[in-house]
Amino acid sequence: MFDVIVVGGGPTGLMLASELRLQDVNVVVLEKDAEPTEVVRALGLHARSIEVLDQRGLLERFLALGTQYPLSGFFAGIRKPQPDGLDTAHPYVLGIPQPDTDRLLAEHATELGAEIRRDCEVVGLDQDQEGVTVELADRTRLRSRYVVGCDGGRSTVRKLVGIGFPGEPSRVDTLIGEMEVAVPAETVAAVVAEVRQTQLRFGVGPLANGLHRVVVPADAVAEDRTAPPTLGELKRQLRAVAGTDFGVHSPRWLSRFGDATRLAERYRSGRVLLAGDAAHIHPPVGGQGLNLGLQDSFNLGWKLAAEVHGWAPQGLLESYESERRPVAADVLDNTRAQMQLISVEPGAQAVRRLLSELMDFENVSRYLTEKVTAIGVRYDLGDGHDMLGRHIRDMPLKDGRLYELMRHGRGLLLDQTGRLSVAGWTDRVDHVVDVSDDLEVPAVLLRPDGHVAWVGAGQQDLDGHLSKSFGAAAPATT
Repeated sequence: MFDVIVVGGGPTGLMLASELRLQDVNVVVLEKDAEPTEVVRALGLHARSIEVLDQRGLLERFLALGTQYPLSGFFAGIRKPQPDGLDTAHPYVLGIPQPDTDRLLAEHATELGAEIRRDCEVVGLDQDQEGVTVELADRTRLRSRYVVGCDGGRSTVRKLVGIGFPGEPSRVDTLIGEMEVAVPAETVAAVVAEVRQTQLRFGVGPLANGLHRVVVPADAVAEDRTAPPTLGELKRQLRAVAGTDFGVHSPRWLSRFGDATRLAERYRSGRVLLAGDAAHIHPPVGGQGLNLGLQDSFNLGWKLAAEVHGWAPQGLLESYESERRPVAADVLDNTRAQMQLISVEPGAQAVRRLLSELMDFENVSRYLTEKVTAIGVRYDLGDGHDMLGRHIRDMPLKDGRLYELMRHGRGLLLDQTGRLSVAGWTDRVDHVVDVSDDLEVPAVLLRPDGHVAWVGAGQQDLDGHLSKSFGAAAPATT
């Protein structure tokens, strides 16, 4: 019997498996595809996801394969100078194709001891008070204490447990693929620059492997959402939108995506939980989808592990939904807004011009940038210091730097006073006495996901917050 079965081997599921393994949870990942996909569904990682990778010691692997870009144009394609003073040590977008992200996360999960099984399609699920039985297409049955559906927008897990997925269906489709072009690079660049003055759902850009990534609006919403477009369909749309098909040929893959926007009615049904696209889907404007799923897993992993190991305080696992569902709802809203702002309709263009003027105020630009990159997220952990509930940025310490202390996914007390203690919680929380010129408070208690659970200097107050986040203290030993 497993502790946790993760259904879905994309970035969300792989990140969750890694987080669970850091806490010594017995986990298996079930992925229905026999081989990793070559389809590049996402192309970049935002600041908060980059922080997550840094906190787990993975960032160097990703930096070696990615390209750093300035934080500009990620809200509806409106380009403004990158705001100063962003609350992160990583104020950039990391361009990296999703297949590379998938591979690096799979390697990390495997290194930590997670089992990844491919060609395993889940077709049935039954739960009771002790656990969950999962049935596969080959009639194999597996048993676990919990199941997490990370199996995408058409989630089988979500459907099997009967969680509603209300929202709006796609109103527009976009065709996408990787292929060769038969015209000079300067011709491609000139046409793209001209068309994108009004049509931001269009693009043709070179890739490192000699192919081009092509994106163009479809002429209608496809009835069969699973059927890829044909090369002929894509060429027709290129001619309709750009006046040329660039001589595209030899596609490596073709796909389509819509602007459907849906949010699961709840994130949990008994011993079954949802994360990533299984819990929320939205248009890809702003490049937030993959990032949102990674951050779901970063929030859920330590909480589910605490439940498995029996030390979770009351309400901890429930806080996954209460913290992450509002974040998803906000992403759905900002992508709805961005879709309106990239419309070619005159009214939408007028609103776009007005917002562009407002973004000349740096506070407005910073607010929208922090929204898209998720560094502005604050969980409701009650009244208190302004840092409470927020992520903490990396900072230099006298001995090293903060994120290097968070590799093992435990809680962390960063103590500049040297007078505090985590006695009773040493199996869950590290205590580091160190100082930083960037930290203007005596001490901070950090959750395993890097969000601030307490700020202060008093031991009694600290003990209360240790209990609130990390459960009852272990009995003293003699």
